[in-house]
Amino acid sequence: MLSHDQIWEAIDRLAERRELTPSGLARRAGLDPTSFNKSKRLSADGRLRWPSTESIAKVLDATGASMEEFLAFMRPDAGPGQPAGQSDGAFPPQGSSIPLLGFAQAGAGGFFDDGGFPAGQGWDVVEFPAAPAQKAGVYALEVQGESMMPLYRDGDVLIVEPGAQVRRNDRIVVRTNEGEVMAKVLLRQSPRSIELMSLNPEHPNRTLELSDIDWIARIIWASQ
Repeated sequence: MLSHDQIWEAIDRLAERRELTPSGLARRAGLDPTSFNKSKRLSADGRLRWPSTESIAKVLDATGASMEEFLAFMRPDAGPGQPAGQSDGAFPPQGSSIPLLGFAQAGAGGFFDDGGFPAGQGWDVVEFPAAPAQKAGVYALEVQGESMMPLYRDGDVLIVEPGAQVRRNDRIVVRTNEGEVMAKVLLRQSPRSIELMSLNPEHPNRTLELSDIDWIARIIWASQ
C-alpha cells in the first residue's frame, strides 16, 4: 500500500527532476501554486491530506512523465543525484537536528519555498530539543542584534513552525514580500491585516496588510 509520505515524496522528486519547486510544478500543471506546498499536506487538526488522482494526472501530462517514472520516485533510492532519503532542500532529513539560519540571511531570497518552509543552500543545522517528527517542517532562526531585547538576546535560537495556525498573543516570525524578517507578538488579525506588538519596547508596533506578507511561522521554542 502506498503511504502518504511516499506520494508526496514522489511529487517532490518529480519536481526536482524537472528543475522545479513544488509550487512551480503545480503552476505548470495548471493547478493552484500552493497545491503542493508542505503546509497543505496536513490539515489544521493534523489529518493527512492526499493529492487527488486528477492533480497527479495533470502533473504527469504537464511534465511528460509516465506513471512508471512517478512510481519509481517512491523508491528509497530514487532521488535524482542525491542520497537515499535526503529531502529536496540542501540539508539532511530531520532526525534529531533541524535547519538553522540567521535572521539577517532569512530576508534574502532562495532560503524558503512559497509555503515558508526551508529550501535551497546555505543552511546550518542545530539540535532540536524534542522529536522533530512531532512537528514536521520546523526549523531554527538565530537572533542577530538587540532589536528583540529584552525577551530574546543576540545568539538566541528560535524554533519556528511554518504553516501552523496562529492565534492572538502567539509569538511569531513574519517575513514580508520585501524581505524584512521580524519576530513579534500577534495582537489581532483581520481578513485583510494583522497587528503586531514589538518584543522590544523601544520599537513601535506594526500593522501590516496580509497582501504584503510572504509567510508567518509560529515560535514554538527558544534557547535562552
